[in-house]
Amino acid sequence: MQPTLLGVLGLALLGVLHAQDDVPVQTDFQQDKLTGRWYSIGLASNSNWFKEKKHLMKMCTTVISATADGNLEVTSTYPKGDKCEKRNSLYTKTEQPGRFSYTSPRWGSKHDIRVVETNYEEYALVATQISKSTGSSTMVLLYSRTKELSPERLERFTQFSKEQGLTDDEILILPQTDACMVDAA
Repeated sequence: MQPTLLGVLGLALLGVLHAQDDVPVQTDFQQDKLTGRWYSIGLASNSNWFKEKKHLMKMCTTVISATADGNLEVTSTYPKGDKCEKRNSLYTKTEQPGRFSYTSPRWGSKHDIRVVETNYEEYALVATQISKSTGSSTMVLLYSRTKELSPERLERFTQFSKEQGLTDDEILILPQTDACMVDAA
């Protein structure tokens, strides 16, 4: 009986890993074109923190810059109460262009980040699989070079999020704000 259970669990794990591999990465990804200022327009996630905090979330500014060794420094500035908070993350490049890894020093979670699609000048759709000791979660971000995007881009974000298994109540178009908007470095 035990070998059968282990076999079933192994197949289930293989299915999860295979599902992650099904998340596409931008064809002919050009990292240098992704740098600069972006606005976080949409956020979707099935994580507990998102469910608890989504009613407080607003649009934020994210500045992406390349490091000397080819990684990405990602700095997000967002309103929290009456203050602005900054969060810096170092996305480490992988062998696959457009795919990065990140380990949160605060939570110990491991992030598999993929730039799913972008035209570099208007929008970027980014999917992240987050793994930690308590389980895994999915996050999808929609970035824009301006504070507004076409209904077609918003619909693509919603559609892609649902393809990742997220539900309507796990998908949020972030309310616009002028608080904490920063210029590109």
